[in-house]
Amino acid sequence: MALEQTWRWYGPNDPISLQEIRQTGATGIVTALHHIPNGEVWTKEEIQKRIDEIEAAGLRWSVVESVPVHEDIKKQTGDYKQYIANYKESIENLGACGIETICYNFMPVLDWSRTDLEFDFEDGSNALKFDMVTFVAFDVYMLKRPNAEKDYPTELVERAIAKFNSMQADEIEKVTKTVIAGLPGAEESYTLESFQKVLDGYKEIGAEQLKKHLHDFLREIIPTAEQAGVRMAIHPDDPPRALLGLPRVVSTIDDALELTKVVDSVSNGITLCTGSFGAGHFNDLPEMAKTLAARINFVHLRNVSRDAEGNFFENYLFDGDIDIPAVMKALLIEEQERKSAGRKDWQIPMRPDHGNKMLDDLPKSTNPGYSLYGRMKGLAELRGLEQGLIASMKQA
Repeated sequence: MALEQTWRWYGPNDPISLQEIRQTGATGIVTALHHIPNGEVWTKEEIQKRIDEIEAAGLRWSVVESVPVHEDIKKQTGDYKQYIANYKESIENLGACGIETICYNFMPVLDWSRTDLEFDFEDGSNALKFDMVTFVAFDVYMLKRPNAEKDYPTELVERAIAKFNSMQADEIEKVTKTVIAGLPGAEESYTLESFQKVLDGYKEIGAEQLKKHLHDFLREIIPTAEQAGVRMAIHPDDPPRALLGLPRVVSTIDDALELTKVVDSVSNGITLCTGSFGAGHFNDLPEMAKTLAARINFVHLRNVSRDAEGNFFENYLFDGDIDIPAVMKALLIEEQERKSAGRKDWQIPMRPDHGNKMLDDLPKSTNPGYSLYGRMKGLAELRGLEQGLIASMKQA
């Protein structure tokens, strides 16, 4: 009874090698075929090439993160029906190649947003941060999204204009790049002008409409996943609130419960990301882990320190506002129940999600949140926590 220890790897261009990953103690790789354009089919040949590369390093491809959902599917525009057909074929091919877990998301335009990728800790390391005043300054005064100020309290807009007026040109450029360009997991980068055009594509799509599109998508793909022996695991919104006028539909426990009922199948599951859900002060992660346990197909474990205004920064595993030990215990209990029920898929893959940039990684160029030592520290802590909990549960 132990979670499968995995590690996100961005493929051959990742500055962290498979050999280094193996030395962390992880046994499974979480990756994707980033070179295949969004919407195109992942062929068995391309999938097998990546499997062979990973297995040659003594590891296995455990989870796909992710097969991107084309924007036309989210909006139900253009060739979205063909893109859904392609998506289903990719699921079939992954299942045929022995890959059984696919993490994906339904967030419009950007996979996640931060305002600072180098937030300084007192110990000299740095982490990722989201600051509402800075974000509003970007939205209202840098991007100048039409009527953006109406989405925020007047007091917050006033603080944002004061922030904007105090910023130098290089600070404005840095914030702009941080919010809209080059983030890990985002498949595209934008100028302010092209970014606004993409946002305009969602002007007529509210949260209820986007949720309907998600549910339509699930009704299409989950039967295919069941037949292929694949468990889908939707990733929550990051952060779990509307941004830039874009709707969010996987932000709360109610959202997660609703989507799992659209198609009642273990293939229709979630990725329990403690950091993404946890960035919302309204989410109780231990309770979510217990309530959603049967549908948790993949886990991202990280911690955040947050407030009710929406500000948060990514903290060390045991120093933030989320009770990680309680979450881990709920996951181990669920694994035990699955194993007792005779399920072959009893083991839940998890990975240390993000991590402070520290030590020898500080001068290196790494994907934000995905440096080597910070995640290795997190994985070691999770391994120790897990073993301690397993021992205590045996004694109980």
